[in-house]
Amino acid sequence: MDTRNHWTMPQARWALLGLTLTVVLAGAVLIVRHNLRGILVRAIESRSGRTIRIEGGFSAQVFSRHPLLSAEQVTVSNPPWIPAGTTAELGRIVLQLRWRWSVPPLAIERLELEHANLHLLRDAAGHSNWSLREDGAGNGAPLMGSLRVPGAHVDLDDQRHHLKFSGTVAAGDLEGVVANPPLRIAGEGELNGRAAAFTIDAEPLAQARRDRPYHFTLEERSASDRLRARGALEHPFDFHVLAGTFEVSGPDMRDVYFLVGLKLLHTGPYRITGELRRHNKRFEYHDLAAATGSSDLGGTLIVDSSSGRPQISGELRSARLRLQDLGRQDAASGPAPTEPAAPGFSAAPLHFAALRKSDWSLQLKAETVELGPAVLHALSAHLRIERGVLSIERLNGQLAAGTASADAHIDARQDIATGDVGVRLADVELQQLDKAQAGAAPLSGNLSGRLELHGSGDSLHGFATTATGRVSAVVPSGSLRAVLAEGASLDLGAALGTLAKSDKQTGIRCAVANFDAKDGILSARTLVLDTDQALITGAGDVQLDSGTVDLTLRGRPKHPRLTLHSAVTVRGTFPHLEYRLNARDVLVQSAAAVALGVVLTPIGAVLAFVNPGLAHNADCAALLAQAQTPAPSPRSDGQGR
Repeated sequence: MDTRNHWTMPQARWALLGLTLTVVLAGAVLIVRHNLRGILVRAIESRSGRTIRIEGGFSAQVFSRHPLLSAEQVTVSNPPWIPAGTTAELGRIVLQLRWRWSVPPLAIERLELEHANLHLLRDAAGHSNWSLREDGAGNGAPLMGSLRVPGAHVDLDDQRHHLKFSGTVAAGDLEGVVANPPLRIAGEGELNGRAAAFTIDAEPLAQARRDRPYHFTLEERSASDRLRARGALEHPFDFHVLAGTFEVSGPDMRDVYFLVGLKLLHTGPYRITGELRRHNKRFEYHDLAAATGSSDLGGTLIVDSSSGRPQISGELRSARLRLQDLGRQDAASGPAPTEPAAPGFSAAPLHFAALRKSDWSLQLKAETVELGPAVLHALSAHLRIERGVLSIERLNGQLAAGTASADAHIDARQDIATGDVGVRLADVELQQLDKAQAGAAPLSGNLSGRLELHGSGDSLHGFATTATGRVSAVVPSGSLRAVLAEGASLDLGAALGTLAKSDKQTGIRCAVANFDAKDGILSARTLVLDTDQALITGAGDVQLDSGTVDLTLRGRPKHPRLTLHSAVTVRGTFPHLEYRLNARDVLVQSAAAVALGVVLTPIGAVLAFVNPGLAHNADCAALLAQAQTPAPSPRSDGQGR
């Protein structure tokens, strides 16, 4: 019997099994094709913690060397760690994959997003709706061979970095390049209330590898301000580890806020350069160099937020710092502040809010610091902030061949801060305080002084206008232009006319000034100059907010040819002062003489407050002894008016 065209029983069973498997596989393919949309959506929702809705068409080519997925009218919700809302609305998304012999077996060949609306949010704690995890950890976006986003509308509210952006962003392979086109991301819109635009050029996506850095350049523009940066991600596209250099420039350092959300002082034209290194939550800024006007500042800063509260440390140095360069506002930057500022004090608001959120420890060294007419050399200081309390410790410098030291503590836990400042001066040469007027300086000698003030405000000017405390100064020996010493006792009509022409000097045996400060007004409690020609006493006020001086000087002559007559007023705004005879001040000079002991009595306490060693100075000790000497009998010169 011929059996060549007949199956045996084993063959029939295998054929039946094959047919069954074929039918099952075909059915599985049909089922997968029919349910793939739901399977993918549920997988993405499970992995991201977001709700995904596809309200338009959906297509899939799964069984291919290059699987292709396409969906329309896709909505992606916020993750659970962000308030309810929408992260993205996509008119159409196209995802082409590629099989590979690795894990995972699928890679993104091409990604397209059309008619996209992105609503990006990061709260003050650093939680963002674009992260895959609440703590922001992860390796960033997956690698892909090609990207196309032809003009997405983006709303960004980054509360942590103080950035608000609304505009359009386009991303994709640079057109016109055939092989391995580089990536370009370009955006324009409104950033922090001002028109801005940026461009990022990066290496071709097709050449990105996890095991090598991914390089990019950035240029951002806002009005006349520019930010340029060049850097590399250690692993694309993981922004947790990167390094690069940057340059920021513009007409006013305050406008850095419109580029990166950082609030700085008003200045003139500025330029800031440096190198940035990031490793997770640690940012290191090396080779910093900032320049504005004639001022410069540079060094190293480290910002470490690993503990949840930023810790800022570093060392800054300067060749020259001018207070005039910081806090000013040029015409190009807008109208100048209407509130008058005291000489050397800026009315620009000090922004304490950011300092309350971080702790600082900075070392500062400056070769020259110009505080108005005063110039400090070889300055060093330690700045520390703990929980909103700012301390300036161990501030030391050289001032006019003498020394200056200071400490300050400011409680900035509220918008209106309170503060205490203490300053000590020793052996400061008065003639060097203002070198421009050294040749005509009416007073010379070595000054020692002490200042203890308390104030409150939101600017240096505010602190000056609320200052309360004590300011004292002593010149144990020196010289005074003779006409000024005599003029306090004579009719100054002629003497004042020759004040600027005479270089004749009279010796200062001891000069003591003691002012009580209240609400920004310094009131003279002790003002005595003991010279070869006369013993001059005074009273009056100095207003810190405007620099206005209003003093009255009276003299007690030491020679018979000099007679007590009237008083001299010293008025004006420092350093532009005027000396005038007060013709209406016909005080009985005997009364002034009788009160002399009262005027001199506090001198001992002033010397001890400034420097206890001054009480042993021969001239100051002699002046102090006069407080115990009875006043002479009054005599009338018959010239009272």
